[in-house]
Amino acid sequence: MGVKSGINFFGKKNWLGAFGVPHAIINDLSLLHGLPERERRVGLVEAVKVALIRDAGFFEYIASHVRALAVFAPQPFEAVIRESARQHMQHIATAGDPFERGSARPLDFGHWAAHKLEQLSNFALSHGEAVAVGMALDLIYARDAGLLPAATADRILGVLTDLGLALYTPFLDLRSGDGSRRVLEGLEEFREHLGGRLSIPMIRAPGDRLEIHEMDASRVDQAVDILKARYG
Repeated sequence: MGVKSGINFFGKKNWLGAFGVPHAIINDLSLLHGLPERERRVGLVEAVKVALIRDAGFFEYIASHVRALAVFAPQPFEAVIRESARQHMQHIATAGDPFERGSARPLDFGHWAAHKLEQLSNFALSHGEAVAVGMALDLIYARDAGLLPAATADRILGVLTDLGLALYTPFLDLRSGDGSRRVLEGLEEFREHLGGRLSIPMIRAPGDRLEIHEMDASRVDQAVDILKARYG
């Protein structure tokens, strides 16, 4: 979905690739219903993500249909996938940076940790599974940093778990030689990927996004500990 294609190389996410604007994108719903359950479930992750950063109404639709979505009821599942595709394309087409020359990447909410977790798992974690964990990590971080009300963070985490998504992985606990969690390496790699300045998308509420330009390592550690205690 979008203008970018990439492959993993040197153990890194999307290390090689190219930009090419497609003539058309076909969303074949009959194909979607034939996918394995794991693939259908993680497809919902990107819908939650784009709703959180762009559209509170879309998030409310997901939240109000979460039980049906968890079992892939055709009508709400197709509606969410269709709207997720529309929201992604609208952002790519109208946000002014389709070729990612700038430092802000709002569609990458939850992705700084997700890309590192994919790498640490040797890509055993799928992208969507890693993004679910990455969003959970950033939601806890935003809550504890005073950016996001606790009740809102807990409600969003509840929607993710009700969709059947895991919000903790043991790969969060892998350590470097100095004892620091290796997932924190993802911050510097994300900075390099963006070309210099660190820009992390966060939310104050569904549909209310902001950018932060630094993250406190100790608070990230605390967020991991919370996820492990609650969902591990």
